[in-house]
Amino acid sequence: MAGQDSLSLRRLREFQPLNRLTDDQLVLLANRAERRRHGPGQRVIERGVRDGLDFFLVEGRIELESVDGRKSTIDAASDKAVNPIARLQPRMYNVTAIKPCEFLVIGQDLLNQLLRAAPVQQVEMDSGESNGEAESEEHYLLMGFYAELRSNQLTLPSVPDVAWKVRRLVDREDTAAEQVANAVSADPAMAAKLVRACNSPLYRGFSDVRNVREAVVRLGMRTTRQLVTVFSMREVFRSKHPSLQKEMDRLWRHSREVAALCWVLADSATSIDPEEALLAGLLHDIGVVPILVQAEHHVNLFADQTNLDHAIHELRGDVGTAVLENWAFPAPFLNAVRYAETWSHECSESAPQLVDVVIVAQLHSMIGASQNRDLPSFDEVPAYRRLGELELNASRSLQLLTEARARVDEVHRLLSIH
Repeated sequence: MAGQDSLSLRRLREFQPLNRLTDDQLVLLANRAERRRHGPGQRVIERGVRDGLDFFLVEGRIELESVDGRKSTIDAASDKAVNPIARLQPRMYNVTAIKPCEFLVIGQDLLNQLLRAAPVQQVEMDSGESNGEAESEEHYLLMGFYAELRSNQLTLPSVPDVAWKVRRLVDREDTAAEQVANAVSADPAMAAKLVRACNSPLYRGFSDVRNVREAVVRLGMRTTRQLVTVFSMREVFRSKHPSLQKEMDRLWRHSREVAALCWVLADSATSIDPEEALLAGLLHDIGVVPILVQAEHHVNLFADQTNLDHAIHELRGDVGTAVLENWAFPAPFLNAVRYAETWSHECSESAPQLVDVVIVAQLHSMIGASQNRDLPSFDEVPAYRRLGELELNASRSLQLLTEARARVDEVHRLLSIH
């Protein structure tokens, strides 16, 4: 794209993270990038593909369609077009041109190489903030995360071994309860937790179970799978750094509260498996874990709670989705993580979904913690209206959770089993 057809450096700097690059780097990038044009109705990006490219929308309008059928549009002149389109790999959206479109297409390897070589002071110049260092640190972290996400270089937490083995076994149709029990028994701490959970008021039968096999039979394979994953998640929220562990503990307490509310809401208002809802609630902020780990290396950002909260708000959905994709979780869990704090999100399915339960649980959790200053009213939240069996309104909703407080507390105790 060299010559008179090249985009100006000023135009290139309107895109993020290209605004981190020096003039020389932008010239190099411009000469190695490609310009692509698409007419109305033409497919630009195919969902599920790994193409190693970044698409920047220079002109026109496009439509994004997610795996759940939800659609959104992006205009070249809007703020949404500042960043690469549908950046995560593999692609999570089908992207189609609505109007004649032009894209700047850049290889991710090239862009990441240039970003690693970009001087930090360039970020400070481009951030446009007068009180400099903290904002530059935040901007640098955000851009670094996006670069690592695009190239799948971000270090993501892994599923504890016992949870991974049990999930794989239960997903096979020919697995017997004995095999699942053996996998759980290989981790004595997990085995003890599962037996204690089975003997808790939530699952207790006429008599107590005495071993893991009896617990698996009483709970059933699916519930066993979900509970083993739930119990193993506590290990993901741990750090060797005291200051970071304090943040992890705060995140765990919030996740546990939302998970307990999810269990009660799913059991009271939907046909969704309560244990699936419990797990979705526990995982809804899983994207914050690697952000906190990475923030420890950015002292200015970590020391300023406002900057850290902004970075978390910007990144939690993308990173959380990447974590659960890495763990091979199904789409309903991915949607619950991505849209957990998107109050306006509305599913295309007629029946309530995991994401609906998580959103409503989040609202109740924040109201209960007196964090409702910036929250929408209940009737403005599509997820709230979709839990139709309850015919919820604000007073009925709070009454329900007051009446269910004993069950919420019992789920809390379940999540606190050592």
